[in-house]
Amino acid sequence: MAGKTLPAKALTSSKKSNAPTRKARKAPPGKGKSASAGLKPGAKAPAFTLPRDGGSAVSLADFAGRSLVLYFYPRADTPGCTREAIDFSRLKGAFSRAGAEVLGVSADPVKAQDAFKSKHKLTIALASDEKRQMLEDYGVWQEKSLYGRKFMGIVRMTFLIGPDQRVARIWPKVSVDGHAEEVLAAAKAL
Repeated sequence: MAGKTLPAKALTSSKKSNAPTRKARKAPPGKGKSASAGLKPGAKAPAFTLPRDGGSAVSLADFAGRSLVLYFYPRADTPGCTREAIDFSRLKGAFSRAGAEVLGVSADPVKAQDAFKSKHKLTIALASDEKRQMLEDYGVWQEKSLYGRKFMGIVRMTFLIGPDQRVARIWPKVSVDGHAEEVLAAAKAL
């Protein structure tokens, strides 16, 4: 095969990974490139309505007058996403006392969210954005790279939205360890 160029499909590994199995695609112009879709603290949080665990819907308007911790995670029931969800669930009471609700969002279908929540006894709300509109609005649907393979996926990020529905703080490219505690401290300071 020396001198021949293999098509990109032939170069993919057959090993199983935590990377999404969707086909890689280029980000549309202006979408998925910035760390937070141009959102900065003080900006109005983009409105959304999504299906959530348990079969109901959740929207930004549901949290008017309260703070919202909106965290985005790549995939339900993977090690990092599980630790993060368990940490937020463990601190749910402390977030409530601070006047904040917690909502986790991924592109997983509601059925997967329900199974994830049940398996790990999560107490926080989980929403599904299979169409990826909200993920793009918040700038978390970005090009990623794993083992040299480029694909589109969710970058782990957290937004703290104030009672006025404006972005109070953004954590780009989150590291799971200690993150929920750091967000709680920020929520208490609002």
